[in-house]
Amino acid sequence: MKTNRIVYYVSTGLLTLLVLFSSGMYIFNYDDVSVTFTSFGYPTYLIYPYAIIKLLGLVALWVPNLKLVKEWAYAGFFFAFILAFFAHFMIGDGEQISAVIAMVLLIVSYIFSKKLAK
Repeated sequence: MKTNRIVYYVSTGLLTLLVLFSSGMYIFNYDDVSVTFTSFGYPTYLIYPYAIIKLLGLVALWVPNLKLVKEWAYAGFFFAFILAFFAHFMIGDGEQISAVIAMVLLIVSYIFSKKLAK
């Protein structure tokens, strides 16, 4: 049981750091991110709302009483990381490895959150 808790907190903590870094880039390096979004074919007006949604997703992952919202946050991150992987892969910038790392951390966090809930 103690191992499950450690794995959950480490994976969720690392995922949190990765998403905080990503959101921070969206907010503080808007010009660089807007160039990337334009190369993906995405509109740049999505950058700030996307950063805020990521931060709200992190809140949902860490607040224990929001079980249904936590499930939706895991699902949202899952689709975001899948789409990020393919977006980076299609333009060939080599940044898709961060999406893979995020996906692995997300899956481990989800599995161990379910083990702890039992």
